Amino acid sequence: KYYPPDFDPAKIPKLKLPKDRQYVVRLMAPFNMRCKTCGEYIYKGKKFNARKETVQNEVYLGLPIFRFYIKCTRCLAEITFKTDPENTDYTMEHGATRNFQAEKLLEEEEKRMQKEREEEELNNPMKVLENRTKDSKLEMEVLENLQELKELNQRQANVDFEAMLKQYKEYEEEQKLKEQE
Repeated sequence: KYYPPDFDPAKIPKLKLPKDRQYVVRLMAPFNMRCKTCGEYIYKGKKFNARKETVQNEVYLGLPIFRFYIKCTRCLAEITFKTDPENTDYTMEHGATRNFQAEKLLEEEEKRMQKEREEEELNNPMKVLENRTKDSKLEMEVLENLQELKELNQRQANVDFEAMLKQYKEYEEEQKLKEQE
């Protein structure tokens, strides 16, 4: 390429792109969802040609949040969801409903209970002691139940099935003799 001696790269006009520019990307549905307009189920892993944009005025710890626009496979209604880096997940915005996820709800409830308990323990030293005794009692109960199950299994293991079958056959023979008499 030829660059003339009076060439100045600073004079070249820069291409100014808008901040909220949308890109076309190929993505997979990150979760199971159901379209609100036609009721079509869209399963996790279904591929879509989506439009991606950076959400304005929303940042989590310096990470940009992206919004994705996809179309329902049956009715072509627009469905939008965005990234949720705080929970390493996605949040449904509109156009569809996210299918029920029992594991996620259970995990969130467990975290909330643990956080509540820790907060309570920080404020009240007696509560720490109460929780410790509760935990130790629970552990003792679990150990007792385990011991009972082991003993039950031992008794079950000592059962002689051959003797039981022999005894049953003898009983049947006695019944037949009684019927004949």
